[in-house]
Amino acid sequence: MQSEDKLCVVVLFGGMSSEHEVSRVSAGTFVDHIDRTRYELMTIGITKEGRWLYTEADSAQMADGSWEDLPGNMPCVLSPDRADHGLILFTPAGQVEKVHVDVVIPVLHGLWGEDGTVQGLLELAGIPYVGCGVLASAVCMDKAVANAMFDASGIPHTKWLSATRWEIESDPDGVCDGVIAKLGWPIFVKPANAGSSVGITKAHDRDELKAAIRLALANDRKVVFEAFVDGHEVECAVIGSDPAVSTRPGEILAGAEFYTYDDKYKNGVSRTLIPANLSEEKLEEVRRNAEAAYRALGCQGLSRCDFFVEKGTGRVLCNELNTLPGFTAISMYPKLMESAGLDLPTLCLRLVKLAMERKGPYHG
Repeated sequence: MQSEDKLCVVVLFGGMSSEHEVSRVSAGTFVDHIDRTRYELMTIGITKEGRWLYTEADSAQMADGSWEDLPGNMPCVLSPDRADHGLILFTPAGQVEKVHVDVVIPVLHGLWGEDGTVQGLLELAGIPYVGCGVLASAVCMDKAVANAMFDASGIPHTKWLSATRWEIESDPDGVCDGVIAKLGWPIFVKPANAGSSVGITKAHDRDELKAAIRLALANDRKVVFEAFVDGHEVECAVIGSDPAVSTRPGEILAGAEFYTYDDKYKNGVSRTLIPANLSEEKLEEVRRNAEAAYRALGCQGLSRCDFFVEKGTGRVLCNELNTLPGFTAISMYPKLMESAGLDLPTLCLRLVKLAMERKGPYHG
């Protein structure tokens, strides 16, 4: 199964989060563009129920979900034992086969993949991996913790509050009163740990706020409330570690009232502008803030940094960082990198090289 003269790269995809389908498509981008003359590629799919399966699915089968039913699939686990340094496959013949792995690309969006959990497993196994380490992944996944870090580091961002399920259930009216008093209308209500705009609502009055809280709590035990910013939605791609390098920002022209999950991945109504429709001075300010936020949260490898540039004031406000951004055909991160001169094959190569250069523990 393995070649002795090529490094073995494993692409993890799927996962148990609400972004499972997006992960399958993003992973297909890596499968289609990684250099097979340099690397031996293996794909491991994680079902919504949490089963790990070795599969030889192509990108189309991964995207449409038919990969789960392929006859050649084999159950597998990633061993935390550093002596194994890789996968354990359970063959149809009842045998156990160990596969050495050189680097992992965890193309897993959201919980149980982008939040430090899989990164922790890879740290135990001693296997280099693409993207941020355990702590940065966990911090960026939790919007309340990330906002607190922005506050501590002096990174300008939107006004915010958070509340746990217990706090909300103990005093629902008090939580609403506090949020309205500090943030005004409208208010964005978000699950603390979710991506791709899943579970996010823009509330315009108290009834909508209560409904938005219920929706957010259906996705998480903690809710983040953020003030509305009337501004340009811009995104900046950052790559590397020491030093981290940012691209010129791009701008999202959302098809809905805000940049929703359907906008991002389904209806194709939103449009992107690269570079964003901002002055050169403002574009550079966004880049500087992106690199500062990236460093403040301890990111490594790659992240997409999302900002608002407020109309009227011109303030640059950080919204969030995504440590494993989408890699679909309409995703901003690969588009920004391509505009900076890194096409997809080159970007894949660069990300793998960064992971290999960063051998050893990197919990940050």
